[in-house]
Amino acid sequence: SPAAATLVGERYAVARRYGTITALIADGGVDAIVILTSGSHAAAAATALAAGIPAFCEKPLAYTVAEADALESAGGRLALGYMKLYDPAVVRAASLLAGREPIRSVEVTVLHPSAATQLAHAHVARPAGDVPPETLLALASGARELEERALGGASEELRRLYVDVLLGSVVHELAVVRALAGDPVSFEHVDVWPEGRFPPSVAIHGVLRDGARLAIRWHYLADHPVYREEVRLHDERGTVSLTFPSPYLLNAPTELRVVDGERHDDGRGEGTRVFRSTVEAFEEELVAFHRFVTKGEPFAAGIEQGRTDIVSCQRIVQRLAEQRGLELGGEAAGA
Repeated sequence: SPAAATLVGERYAVARRYGTITALIADGGVDAIVILTSGSHAAAAATALAAGIPAFCEKPLAYTVAEADALESAGGRLALGYMKLYDPAVVRAASLLAGREPIRSVEVTVLHPSAATQLAHAHVARPAGDVPPETLLALASGARELEERALGGASEELRRLYVDVLLGSVVHELAVVRALAGDPVSFEHVDVWPEGRFPPSVAIHGVLRDGARLAIRWHYLADHPVYREEVRLHDERGTVSLTFPSPYLLNAPTELRVVDGERHDDGRGEGTRVFRSTVEAFEEELVAFHRFVTKGEPFAAGIEQGRTDIVSCQRIVQRLAEQRGLELGGEAAGA
């Protein structure tokens, strides 16, 4: 969108403005690239990596495992944008859990209002509608082709669930679960409701690598007054929980709450510790990307983690299709 490029360029005093990543790279003088476009980011990331430029790309990494494998084979350095991994509360929770008993259960609940509700305070510019029709057609056609590679001839409902809900949102939850308890190895049950509504509510039951059970409840509730995400991890010693505010409220703290037993002279009681920090996860993520580029320090997530989450999302759709007596093609058939 030329209008969007002009608006953002003027707002942040950026003189160099381009319509494509190819033109940006060709002009030279690029130390690193941040990819924040919609859809699969694999093509743009591949262009950056082929030019030897470190790239940061927002989730999802890609729509297909093949795209992720191609990026891995190409080499280069890529950081994947799971900002919650840089939330001080998540970092502290991971440290606490490293020394505790094996986790028995992980429970995640997301209450997701509409984008308009969450961004009402942000004065986001409306799309100018100036993207050439042929460009929009090419983007839509490319996305459709990737969806078919991932899911074969799946229904429109399953495609939208995969792209818009799982890859578009639930991957953030999978990233947090991985940081705290490891990746799921299987998915036992998936439910989507109410019928005929999109985005819907989604329930996902899985098993983690050490046998712990995972339950994710993701609810799109258009008029819900506030975004809220809660992650609870239970073990024999107690409970570690995280409560995330809307990601669009910068510097709003995530609350880490630890409940465990405290021994005293009269026996055993309940102790609660609470941690909050106004350090912004998005900013910490960008600072980490700077270190990744300038000092070669490792980043919290990259191609490997993005690929893992693509496989998980395909397995979730495959499990739902099996429950409904449907056959999926594409990569999901063998996920």
